[in-house]
Parts: sequence; structure tokens; C-alpha cells
Amino acid sequence: MAQVTIDVPGGTITSAKGFLAGATHAGLKQGGGLDLGICYSEVPCVAVGLFTQNRVKSAPVLLSQRHLENGRAQAIVANAGCANACTGDRGMKDAREMARRTAERLGLEPEDVLVASTGVIGVGLPIQRIRRGIEAITFSRQGGHALASAITTTDTFAKEIAVLFTVDGMAVDIGGVAKGAGMIHPDLATMLCFLATDAVVDGAFMERALRAAVEVSFNMVTIDGDTSPSDMVLMLANGVAANKPIAEGTAEGEAFQAALTDVCVHLARCVARDGEGATRLIEVTVEGAASVEEARVAARTVAGSPLVKTAVHGGDPNWGRIVAALGRSGAQVDCDRIDVFLRDMCLMERGAPCSFGRDQAREALMAPEVPITVRLNVGPGSATAWGCDLSEDYVKINSEYTT
Repeated sequence: MAQVTIDVPGGTITSAKGFLAGATHAGLKQGGGLDLGICYSEVPCVAVGLFTQNRVKSAPVLLSQRHLENGRAQAIVANAGCANACTGDRGMKDAREMARRTAERLGLEPEDVLVASTGVIGVGLPIQRIRRGIEAITFSRQGGHALASAITTTDTFAKEIAVLFTVDGMAVDIGGVAKGAGMIHPDLATMLCFLATDAVVDGAFMERALRAAVEVSFNMVTIDGDTSPSDMVLMLANGVAANKPIAEGTAEGEAFQAALTDVCVHLARCVARDGEGATRLIEVTVEGAASVEEARVAARTVAGSPLVKTAVHGGDPNWGRIVAALGRSGAQVDCDRIDVFLRDMCLMERGAPCSFGRDQAREALMAPEVPITVRLNVGPGSATAWGCDLSEDYVKINSEYTT
């Protein structure tokens, strides 16, 4: 049997055995700091990825999709400060150059390198700085922390985690880093997320497991309703743990799925908590929907409602906004059956308002985490989505992003 241990102390992507990483300041990001990083495995990996469903895709997304066609990779190179999106032929040339230079540095083939970029759209990469930066990076088992910092843009903190479980007595790690604070409304992927495991795992199963984990984590986060051309989730498995191969339909497969989902949910919550200008994390749980799919739609609609987000920011217990969002979500709704709770405080029961203390409700809305639970009472489906409040700072950050 496999057991999951959540949150390895100081965990990051290089907590998985056989992975090294590092980062440098290449002069790409306004305000300075680390902005170019590489993570690689000392041995070849099974690799999978999920990418933005935005029809406008960055050059790194298109190149990484091609490099993953054989299901193999060994390194990821990523930069912040420039998305290399909508940059024409030059953009693809620069993305290939990033892969080639990284491959030369590590003794790999360019096709073994995945590329990611994040930042301003429509600006060409300063490729000379990228070249110098790749040569300047030093690698270590602790380098995942530097990588997590290097991929941030308007993020206020690095997002990273690792978990550990055992397979036939062998310790197996899954670690990850992510970035994201604005332009967050993922579809099949997220802003940037890199995952690594030292497990021996079947590639087809790993792709299905990643899709399942992303569906209940990153795809349930919304900050501002916008989906980036750069979004991607990449996962490498190098097999250094030398465990019995993990496959679908086994106890080990279930444990792997649970561990991977834990990692993705943790990182997704970090992204929601760190929304641009945010002061509060909003967690919306919908129960009793007609199906899981309808529960997801309803939960994400409430979490993404500008009126709900501003009410939370102002501490205004205007619960009618929650019900209005449910009604337009597309999920099956019978107003006479709806229950709405703020923490354990009932605001609406079976379609009618409840008597509650507005001061207590306001206090709950002003807490760092604001849990909202909705019971539709029409079926068995349930889901949770995450968002954040909408503040004046969000407008300020995004009105001055390039100036």
C-alpha cells in the first residue's frame, strides 16, 4: 500500500530525486530579481504537458507542444518579463534558440528541452541576455526555490511544494512550482506550472492523472476571467526512485493520483490567494448540483463574479449576488431549493432569506479566507473553486503594467 505525506518541509520541484535547478538575473524583468531559470533531470524523463486553449498561443507553447510529441523531455527553461507571444517568426526563432542554448549547456538534444515564457505580450525577447543568462546559471538540489522566484511576474511570493509517498517501500516524491497572479482563468492548464517526480510511472497514465488533477485544481481558479496565451503545465518523471512501475487501476496509481492532486490544489490555492491586488482568498463549494460538471460551472461562476468579488472586498454581506451568479452559470438551479452559507452562517435557506447577524457576516467576509457554500439540492454533484477579492490595487496594477 502507498501512503501520502503532504508538504515535505521546504519542498519544491527539486525535492524529487535526480532533478537540479538554478536561476539568474538576466535583466528581463522590470524591478530586477531572478528572471531566467532551468530545471533538468540527470537522466531522460517521461514527459507530458497541458496547454492554454486560448487560440492565440505563444511561441514557447507551440514549440513545447512539438517537443512533447514523443512523450520525452529532460529539461525546462523558463523566463519572466516577456511572454514571447504575438512576436511572429522572430518569436519562434527565439524560442528555438532558448531550447538549443539550454541543450548545449546540459549536453542534451534541443528536442529534449521544453520552453516557457511569461510577461508582456507583443514584445520580442532580448535574446542576447537570454544567452548570457543560460551560461550564468548554476545548478543544485536546492535550486528549485530560485526557479520558483525566477518565473514570477506580479506575484508577491513564490509558489512551491513537494509531497512524498511510498511504493513497495520505496520513497517517491512529487514536487512543483507555479506562478500566476493576473490574467488567470485557466482552461486545461494554468499560468505556468512545472512538476517533477522521481517515480517510475506509465506515461499514458501520467497524462490522464495530470488532466484529472488539473481539472479540480487550476481549472477551478479564476482571478479576472482572462486566459493567457502562455499557459502551460509540464510534468517530468525520471524514474530515479526505481519503484515498481505505477499504472492505472492499482493502489499505487490511486496514491499517485492523490499526491499529484494534492500538489496541484496547493499551488492553485496559492495562485488564487496571490491574485493581483487581492486581500482575501475566496473558496466556493457547490453541493447538490445535477452533475459534477454543473457543480464546477456554478462554483467557478460565483468565484469569478465581479460583484461577488467586490462584495467580499468591501465586507458587504450582499448574498443576492451569489444567487444571481448561480442563476446565470448555466447549471440547473431551482431557486426554491437553494441554501447559501458563509462559513457556517446560513444566509439563505430553501430560497428564502435567513436571519443572521450582519456584523458577524461582515467579520467573516473580512477574514483572510472566505468560504462560501452553496447547496443546490437538485442532484449529487459537488465541486470547489477558488478566487479572490477585487480591489482598487488590481486596477492600478493592470492600468500601469507597461508604463
